[in-house]
Amino acid sequence: MLNDIKKDAQARMAKSIDALRHTLVKVRTGRASTALVEHLKVNYYGSDVPLSQVATVTISDSRSLTITPWEKQIVGAVEKAILASDLGLTPNTAGTTIRLNLPALTEERRKELSKVVHGEGEDTKVAIRNIRRDANQQIKDLLKDKQITEDDERRAEEEIQKLTDKSIKDVDDVVKAKEQELMAV
Repeated sequence: MLNDIKKDAQARMAKSIDALRHTLVKVRTGRASTALVEHLKVNYYGSDVPLSQVATVTISDSRSLTITPWEKQIVGAVEKAILASDLGLTPNTAGTTIRLNLPALTEERRKELSKVVHGEGEDTKVAIRNIRRDANQQIKDLLKDKQITEDDERRAEEEIQKLTDKSIKDVDDVVKAKEQELMAV
């Protein structure tokens, strides 16, 4: 039972870190990346579908993306989705091709984005600590039901704490790497 609790906590902590990585991919670093527009939803015949299902997204150079919708009719819908998003980018349309030019980040904008990255990291740390709390509560419940001894409880809580410390260190590493990417000119 204790092993199941530890494995569950470890898996949930790993998922939290993966979610952080996925979230940080969307933070613009000044370099073009197709991940910037992957989360966009386009209104396609009355339903919202991911951009990747209605268009081809390519990197044309280090500061621009090219979006080519598969149908001419949805160029306007793709433009609307880009304008409505939180990207802060204006699409340039030429026929059926949409270009997104990424301006160079100012020092002030880099610092703002750095704060956003830190905030996401803190949110992930809180989630990891909540997972630790849940696991420790399950261990205490087992002790209360007399299914484990106090020594087992103490050992299990120490192992959960080690998992937590490792996960928080991983979060710090992910945040630091993203911050370095942001500050690189």
